[in-house]
Amino acid sequence: MATGRRLAAIVFTDIEGYTTLSHRDEPAALALVKDHEALLDPLLSTLHGRKVKSTGDGFLIEFESAREATQCGIELQEHVHDRNARPGVVPLRIRVGVHLGDVERVGSDILGDAVNIASRVESVAEPGGVCVSGPVYEQVHNKVAYRFQKLDARPLKGVQSTIEIYRAVLPWLEHPLPKSPELLARIAVLPFTNISPDPNDEFFADGLTEELITIVAQLPELLVIARTSVLPYKTGPKSIAQIGSELGVNWVVEGSVRKVGEQLRITVQLIDVASQGHRWAETYDRKLHDVFAVQSEVARRIAEELKLKLSQPDRQRLDRVPQVKSESYLAYLRGLALFGAEWAEANFKNARAQFERALELDEGNARAHAGLADVIRYLHYGRYDDSGGDWDRLSRVHAARALDLDPTVSEAHVTLASIAWDNFEYSDAEKEFRLALSLNPSNAQAHHWYAALLLDERRMDEALGELALSQELDPQSLQKANWYFTTLLMARRLKEAKSQLDRIASLSDQGAQYHWGLAALHVIEGNIPAALQAAARVEEFGRSRDWFELSWLYAQCGRLDKVRELLGEAAKGPLVGGIVTELAVTYGMLGDLDRCFELMDLAAKNKDVALQVFRNEPTLEPLRRDPRFGRLLERMNLA
Repeated sequence: MATGRRLAAIVFTDIEGYTTLSHRDEPAALALVKDHEALLDPLLSTLHGRKVKSTGDGFLIEFESAREATQCGIELQEHVHDRNARPGVVPLRIRVGVHLGDVERVGSDILGDAVNIASRVESVAEPGGVCVSGPVYEQVHNKVAYRFQKLDARPLKGVQSTIEIYRAVLPWLEHPLPKSPELLARIAVLPFTNISPDPNDEFFADGLTEELITIVAQLPELLVIARTSVLPYKTGPKSIAQIGSELGVNWVVEGSVRKVGEQLRITVQLIDVASQGHRWAETYDRKLHDVFAVQSEVARRIAEELKLKLSQPDRQRLDRVPQVKSESYLAYLRGLALFGAEWAEANFKNARAQFERALELDEGNARAHAGLADVIRYLHYGRYDDSGGDWDRLSRVHAARALDLDPTVSEAHVTLASIAWDNFEYSDAEKEFRLALSLNPSNAQAHHWYAALLLDERRMDEALGELALSQELDPQSLQKANWYFTTLLMARRLKEAKSQLDRIASLSDQGAQYHWGLAALHVIEGNIPAALQAAARVEEFGRSRDWFELSWLYAQCGRLDKVRELLGEAAKGPLVGGIVTELAVTYGMLGDLDRCFELMDLAAKNKDVALQVFRNEPTLEPLRRDPRFGRLLERMNLA
């Protein structure tokens, strides 16, 4: 048996989600391995690599050159990306790690610490990405076509020393890699106080708050709490210490605005939660048309005080001051305040009128185009649309126009992602979500909807990561807390789900969603009497909102009579929106698969399919095994 030690460049590859897929559909999983090998083998021939062995869902490969090893990883991901872009293929998502070190050859195998390190480097890579260790980076950073980004230091399992790791910034992963939330500075911009003589100028203070949240969120290495979680502090003032504890932040921005005609006085202060001392304060006496410059200056001062590292693109983005007519900006802020108010038809329609007024006054107002694109979609989702079915085109036109005027408007990319998603263009939707988050990594709603897209594609681990971050950014949102809990349940991560249920209890004062969660946990644990008792408590809060969740509970408890009762009530309404999928799933739980798939076909035709529960809840596996479900996935480009 041949032995010997030598220096080698080692490559590990791994297929994301292989284990889950192999349990569900072993032939499909094996087909992905074959596709992976077919894309890899020609590269080994041209780049002089040797396939050491298969790891089941990937390969261990060795090269004599760090450059050729890295080039192999990059070209492999390029070929995989091209393959995944073809219609009708099962997505193949591979991680690649590269390390340079001393190995011992034993027969055809290679052993040693360097092999272990290479496997740990691979585990850090994103699906579709390539990570290299520090020794490899030193050899290749100026010899391959792509730039590299250094990752945060982190412990690697089974590796005693600290290893520097770099990621290749590939085009389909061209977004800033967020740090772990615990490594980021956390800040909340509290609602600005309106001290204008005219109380009707309240909208200006509210709009200025939201605009400042958006621009501060563009700063790197900073986690910025969402508007929906800071808004309650406008009417219920609390101490800085209490706010910091409730929101999990270590910095708070507060301020006031006084508007008299075109004259503004804006006061801003940055407060350290730990000491409750003012780190920085400033008063700006400016004209209304200078408000964008004030926002940029505040963001720069926060970056300076928190010692954030701004890249040249970051600085250029902060220096970009839109030239928008004052009256157009005021109309935009009125629309923004209405759009962010309570979900109601009147608010949405009045917001649309204000955005349209803003564009009449200044067609070059990019933010107004983005706002209009967004509210048009919400009018459709709420079934308040009166555009004669032209809502999709109008939304797309205004989102595209917003980006023509200002490519940094994150919200417009979220709208384009939603449009692509509605049209089952999943690759384009993911690209737009990533672009949105590259421009505003603290966009909680974008993380939330991106997670839902990932669940459509059964990418559970990635979805849970996005949902966790969405909750970090919007910690007072019961909706986000509940969706995260539901997804943990679908993943059967019960320990984490129980912890999340405690959070829901604190946010909801043990309301309907808490008792539903308690019942669901009892169902999964097999305690049917306790589940039925908790379900009865849910019904005490009213059925209309939670009928689908109740139906699932009662179906798992064997109470099909209760399921039929709830279904009969829900089916009386119009067959529009996400309720169509909910009705379909409920018919499926009752065994009426014909009606189930009839409704799913209707949902697909109307582009109203909500697949997250259908695709991921383990108890719905019998529905997924029906051939009609496969045909539905084909229509949605998810087969």
